[in-house]
Amino acid sequence: MSRRISRDIVGTFPDEVAELVRRLTAVANRMGLTLYLVGGPVRDWLLGREIVDIDLLIAGGSEKTPELLARKVSGPRTRIREHRRFGTLTLSLGEHTIDLARMRREEYVTNGALPQISAGSLEDDLLRRDFSVNALVVPLLDMGEDSSNKASDSVIDIVGGVTDLKERSLRVLHPLSFHNDPTRALRAARLCPRLGFKLSRGSRSYLRDALRDGAFGAVSGDRLRREFEKIFSEARRGGNPTATLELLHSWNILGALEPGLILDARAKPSLRKLSKLLADPPWRLRENRAWIAGLCLWLAPLNPAMRRRVVRRLSVRGDAGERIVNFAKHRKSWSKALAGTRGRGAVDVVLAELDEDQLLALCASSEPLLRRRILRWAAEDRDRRLPVSGRDLVAAELEGPVIGVALSRIRAAYLDGEVANREEAMALAREIQRRSSAPMRTRRKKKKVTPASPK
Repeated sequence: MSRRISRDIVGTFPDEVAELVRRLTAVANRMGLTLYLVGGPVRDWLLGREIVDIDLLIAGGSEKTPELLARKVSGPRTRIREHRRFGTLTLSLGEHTIDLARMRREEYVTNGALPQISAGSLEDDLLRRDFSVNALVVPLLDMGEDSSNKASDSVIDIVGGVTDLKERSLRVLHPLSFHNDPTRALRAARLCPRLGFKLSRGSRSYLRDALRDGAFGAVSGDRLRREFEKIFSEARRGGNPTATLELLHSWNILGALEPGLILDARAKPSLRKLSKLLADPPWRLRENRAWIAGLCLWLAPLNPAMRRRVVRRLSVRGDAGERIVNFAKHRKSWSKALAGTRGRGAVDVVLAELDEDQLLALCASSEPLLRRRILRWAAEDRDRRLPVSGRDLVAAELEGPVIGVALSRIRAAYLDGEVANREEAMALAREIQRRSSAPMRTRRKKKKVTPASPK
């Protein structure tokens, strides 16, 4: 089935992305290929939503075609990453991505495992998708060198996705969809709040069947963790991790991932604040992994044994796992230390040891007074440059551990307004050096007198 459309879909993309898609379409046309825009971009365009990432299907060619196309259009700002397991390729341009893939079909040999991929038709490719609203496709046409390429005048819809869009319904394409790939349930919980949709009645029934049959136990921890990474990362784009976790809780999926796992009501306020911090940062965020902050806050009210089991189930390894498990304990000590601080330098001493993930989680879960201290430090104090550097102190003939001590003292004094310029900072450094090199005074021990024994 086709639905007539009246606007150029490519023209709604960000300028650089639109230009790259136009070049891809022109090159594909010269190679005798056809490109199709498919899935989320078509869905979001029909809903009038912003399009961020682009999914393109290639009709024709060979296994090497995605790479050949990408190489012909890539520029100095584009990065190419291949996913050989799935026969796809990603072109990254700043924060935007374009995924290129040939039409394919999938076969699930074992439920919960990754599918086997083979070449297929357009119908095969659309029927393998998760939801009907993600199985919509638009052919892209090249109009020649003197005209920008555009979308055709129709959306191809073979599964009733346009009707589901109108009804704001998320519907899987066959009864075993959640059996084959249980992570689709996590995607449904992520998409429903973002789009304002509901999971269809039939899909809810298929989900209950998958839960009854233990389908979620077959999914690897790595795949589950990647889904939670998307859940929390989407807060930057207006996603709602709290609402997603609420759905996963109400659909009994959390307990299927790890027995006893819940969304404790005490975690919800902090998770909502984290979403606001990520969507509209009050300070210049450094590199961070939003999912670590999210897991810290979600799991904090649960007992340590449960936190550790969840971390293992999601295959969170190394330092990241320890930070998540121990966040609740560390938050108490950080909060107590912050509450006892007097001056901005003392706040700096407490917060400087935190990485960005821990800082976000602590800020989102702190009471208003402490949150204001964290916000002021992160926005104003963290990146303030001292009037002197370690090199300056070395030039002034300071050496050894005293350099670190002096820089720490100077930083605290500078943030508290007790040191205003280079001269005052150097004077403080020399005073610290003088004190550190002064001879230690020791008390003379009194000679012990042993009383004489009575005769």
